Amino acid sequence: MSRAADYEDVIGLEVHAQLLTRSKMFCGCPTTFGGAPNSQTCPICQGMPGVLPVINRRAVEFAMRTALALHCTINSGCRFARKHYYYPDMPKNYQISQYEEPLAVEGWLEIEVGGQVKRIGIQRVHLEEDVGKLVHEGTLETARASLVDFNRSGVPLMEIVSKPDIRSPEEAAVYFKALRAILIYLGVCDGNMEEGSLRCDTNVSIRPRGSSELGTKVEVKNLNSFKNVQQATAYEGERQRMAITSGQTIVQETRLWEADRSYTLSMRSKEYAHDYRYFPEPDLVPLKVEQRWADQLRTTLPELPVERQRRFVSQYGLPAYDADLLTQSRALADYYEAAVREYPKPKVVSNWVMSELLRELLGDDEAAISKSPIPPRNLARLLALIEDGTISGKIAKDVFEKMYRSGEDAETIVRREGLVQVADAGALGAVVGQVLASNPGAVEDWKKGKKQSLGFLVGQVMKATQGKANPALVNQLLLERLPKEP
Repeated sequence: MSRAADYEDVIGLEVHAQLLTRSKMFCGCPTTFGGAPNSQTCPICQGMPGVLPVINRRAVEFAMRTALALHCTINSGCRFARKHYYYPDMPKNYQISQYEEPLAVEGWLEIEVGGQVKRIGIQRVHLEEDVGKLVHEGTLETARASLVDFNRSGVPLMEIVSKPDIRSPEEAAVYFKALRAILIYLGVCDGNMEEGSLRCDTNVSIRPRGSSELGTKVEVKNLNSFKNVQQATAYEGERQRMAITSGQTIVQETRLWEADRSYTLSMRSKEYAHDYRYFPEPDLVPLKVEQRWADQLRTTLPELPVERQRRFVSQYGLPAYDADLLTQSRALADYYEAAVREYPKPKVVSNWVMSELLRELLGDDEAAISKSPIPPRNLARLLALIEDGTISGKIAKDVFEKMYRSGEDAETIVRREGLVQVADAGALGAVVGQVLASNPGAVEDWKKGKKQSLGFLVGQVMKATQGKANPALVNQLLLERLPKEP
């Protein structure tokens, strides 16, 4: 009898990215998020009879840039097709997508898991339009009515379909994270999963280890976080193992991930391609892609996250962890490098950006970083004040918080609030004498060889000077006055 451990996961991801165009895929309606329901629609995206769609050139360019970044082959010709299925929020009862003739095929994306680099194949990159949104009055199960908002209908989507090369839930999450970083670097998608700008479906099957045959595929829909991708994929793989080892048959179906209860729930039987009755979109001419267009777009590609991460390690000597975190966002990586140019001590800058700046920003959101009230140059000036002894590291953290709240530079705050570090041996000597006289117990502990009492006494001096004393000088003065070890 087979055991669960005898089977391996076979996983592929379908990632849907909303493209950062100002207008929809086939009409001029805006794509901004949060508009009043049905305020951003027209007869084309409402699916009215007799209207003619027009391809959004900008959306095609964004998809081509993505395909090039993923090492895909861009087809010289591609064509849109009608994908037929019924759902209440789809105005035409078909979706304009691409099927037999996609924009790009056969690419790859490298990921690193457990110190090992692995290449995940990209099967295709294609364009399509989004559908509308249902707003239920109550929960889905108890709603007495559902309202339809067509604002999202017709918004340009790019679908990136991986090959079934992923072998673990961890790899799936790492792949999704790496792909999101690339999309953000390219400026083609904002990666906002909470607003639905980036959505992921995972296809999971299992097979006996060592087999090359594919098992029955189950799709888990609309995963909107790295955590959900990993947990849903892990659960579904385990569910299938339990079913197989108990003699059940896996059926091809679509399931939903219930994040609150951590399990997948059957949604519907999974359609096959012929069920959608694809045929070429008669209202759109085939799209011809000239090689010179692809070559020109290739020159606009930025340095991508993996290359930038490797350069941060080699050029700045950063640990891999620092380099990985700093390059997850293009805006964050740009901020870091700008600060290093002003204050050329890479690890010191890295520490402050990762701890102080990201704590204030509550993440690495592109917009938040670009609008930071502390520009890179002002962070560099703050670090220079620590280096030249003007302020201590402890005071610098307080100054940083005030800089973030007010937008002022460090020098202005330090001068106004009298925060200049006390580095005068005579002035500090008097404070050290008072602290030693007030803490005879700590002095006795020192005599007994308890080294930690020195740290206590340093803290008392810093407290007495409101953190303004130079810590190195305080240590020196204490050691000079404390009894010598026998």
